[in-house]
Formats: sequence, C-alpha cells, structure tokens
Amino acid sequence: MSLVSLKAELRQELKLTPQLLQSMEILQMNSQELLDYLGRVTEENPLLEQESPPDLRSAYEELRQKASWIDGGVYGATFTHEDGGLPERGGLDRETESLSAFLCDQLDRKRLPKPLLALSKYIAELVDEDGYLAPEDLDDLRELKIPQALTDQALETVQSLDPAGVGARSLSECLLLQLARQGDASPAVMDIAARFLPELSRKHYGPISRELDLTTEEIQAAEKVIAGLDPHPGRAFQPAEPTVYVRPDVFIVELDGELKAILNEYYLPHISISSYYVRLLKESDEKDTREYLRQKMQQAKWLLNNLERRGSTLRRCADAILEAQRPFFAGETGELSPMSLSSLADTLELHPSTISRATRGKYLQCRQGTFPLRYFFSRAVGAQGPSRQAVKQKLLALVKAEDPQHPLSDQRLCRMLSENGVQLARRTVAKYRMELGIGSSTARKQR
Repeated sequence: MSLVSLKAELRQELKLTPQLLQSMEILQMNSQELLDYLGRVTEENPLLEQESPPDLRSAYEELRQKASWIDGGVYGATFTHEDGGLPERGGLDRETESLSAFLCDQLDRKRLPKPLLALSKYIAELVDEDGYLAPEDLDDLRELKIPQALTDQALETVQSLDPAGVGARSLSECLLLQLARQGDASPAVMDIAARFLPELSRKHYGPISRELDLTTEEIQAAEKVIAGLDPHPGRAFQPAEPTVYVRPDVFIVELDGELKAILNEYYLPHISISSYYVRLLKESDEKDTREYLRQKMQQAKWLLNNLERRGSTLRRCADAILEAQRPFFAGETGELSPMSLSSLADTLELHPSTISRATRGKYLQCRQGTFPLRYFFSRAVGAQGPSRQAVKQKLLALVKAEDPQHPLSDQRLCRMLSENGVQLARRTVAKYRMELGIGSSTARKQR
C-alpha cells in the first residue's frame, strides 16, 4: 500500500508574454534604434501605417528658435556608398588615401632607377600604421642577398618622403629625422633626442645636465622643441573611425521662464492602424483572413500601447532628473546632487530594472551640453555627503590650483577635502584622481 502526499505551495512566477517582451525591448531602445524598429514592424504588419506630420517639423523649428543651442539635423539624411547614393562629403577612399599609397605616389614622381624604385616601394609597403619600420623587416632583405648599399639608399629614399619621420626604426630616429628636416635644431636638441628620451620623459634632468653640460633651462627649452614633434607620423593616414552621431532623447529647455523636460519625438513617425484593414477584418468572410488580421491587429495594439508606455516612463524619468538636478540645469552650479537609480525608482514608484531600461543608452541635451542620462546618477559619498561627481569636481579644482613645482600628494588632497567637509580615505582620493586621468604628484611635478 502506497501513501500519496498532497502539499499546497504558494509561489510567484513571472511569465514573459510576447507583449511584455516587446514592452521591455522598446523601453530600452534609444532614439535611432526605435526609429529603425518602427520601420521594420510597419513593413511586417500591414495594419500599421506611418506618416510624418508636417506640424512636427514646425514644432521642432519653433523649439530651436527658443533654444538655439539645440543641435539640428533631425530631418536631414546622410547618403553613403552602402545606401547607393552619393558618398559622404569629405569622406576619403581608404585604399587610395592609405599611407603606403601616399608614399608610393611620391616615389613614382622621383624618377628613380628601376631597382631603387622597386626596393623603395617594397620598403614603403612595410611601414606600419604609425609610420615605423620593424628592424627585422630589413633583416629579411639581407637574406634575399640584396646589396647593403642599395638597401641603405632605398631606406634613405623612403625616410626623405612626407610625412617627416616616416620609415624610422625607433622613436629616436623618428624624431631625429624630423629635426633634420627642420634644419635649425641645435646640437643639444639632437643629442637629447638621440640618447636621453627615457630620462626626458621622467623629467630626470640631472643625468642629461651632467653628460651634456647643459643648464636646466636649456634642457627645458630642448624639451619644448621635442614635444612639438610628431611621434606617430603615420597616424594621419589611418582609416578614420566612422563618426557616431548622438540624437538626444530629452531636451531640458527654459520656456516662459521655467525649465521643462521635453522628449525629442519630433523625428518619430506617427503610427496608426489602417482603417482599410479594420473594415476588412469586420467584413471578410474568409476564416483564415480574419484570423491573420486578428493576430496583426493584436500586435498593432501592443505596439501602440508599448510606445505610449515608453514615452510616459521616459518623460517621468526626465522630469524627476530635472527636479533632482535643477541647480545644475539652471546654471547655478556644475556639481550634481546625489541621486541613485534606486532612489529615482522609489520616487517614481517603479522597479529599478524599469528605470535602468528607460535610461540605458539615452542622452539628454541641455544648455550645458549633451550627457548620457546615466551621468546624472551619482551616488552620495557617505551617508549625507555630496555626490561623487561633486567630489571629483572639487578634486579637479584643487589640482588645477596647485603649485606645479610642489604638486599636492594624495594625502594632502585628502586633508584639504576633509577641511571642506568631504571625508575620504587616501585610496579613494587616488581612485578618483585616476578616474579623472590625473597623474600622481611625481608625474605632475615640473622641475
């Protein structure tokens, strides 16, 4: 005889329906992603229609008249080769504008003997993207039993080309080639560039002074000359990374003397449900047709509801950020008030994951500039302290005001911040300093 045990269990379970998945997906889309998404779904769903109301353009232009700092280009289009239209104005052909092509073009104009021209072009093809030659590349030429005199002549020919410094086998040689091209460099500058770059980079003037019998002032003057040279002469010919354009999702604008958060929805098409297919759904006698249209109708309603939910959530987040950071947007301070994602979620009575999706990858433009929405989330230092961003601003101000010959140590910065009411550990000061891209006191010291 077997005993059967019955047990009641209460459990919460979240089921991700297609509607909920779409809602989460749309909420975290930025402006461009949403525009592309709407283009795709309107192609897939015949019940959806999109149009660009002409009054949106006029409304946008009216807003720009009141806030001239708002970037334009909302209605513009950029045609590229991939689009099949005109090339981007100012764009370069990567093959014809490469460094090696530029060098070979110069060599063709020199009317060199054929053996020298061929070897010079071979060496030009070996130059890396920074304009340098690897020493082992020339070793390969020796293995090919090419006369050393011809190799030296070809190398000298390549090093005579523009940009100055190209074809160098080391940083010192690159700088010396540029100094020689200038023609007015002093022997002291040439010696320092040839022999003392490591000491110069660490500002260890003593060994240079003793070896070359120079004063500190003479070394610093040479340092300025060397600092004006280009250690990477080939980088101007590197293929440029495609420019990434940011379309703000939110504007903070002063209208009628009051700051307001305005969603940048001027570029979005107006989405509606086709009246023709609504009538067809009601009147069609074909079961399969009605079933298909019913599914598409449901999807269309989900989309419209989710678009409305996205706009409402983003608008509430923008209004809350404006309220929390009003002194910043009003231009009264450059420091942010403490605000975390969880505190904003509590204020709006939303789940933190909803706030996270609503602010992810989105940008806000105000008079001060364009910022990621996440920029305005800056936790407090301590229980009731200022925000981390405010502390970093104070730290940056202290470093800017320091004596360059006696820079402030992390411990000294820690004490000065403490005197201003900011209690931080020395290691935290060092962490914030490095996040700001500020070197240590030793690196900042000017002898």
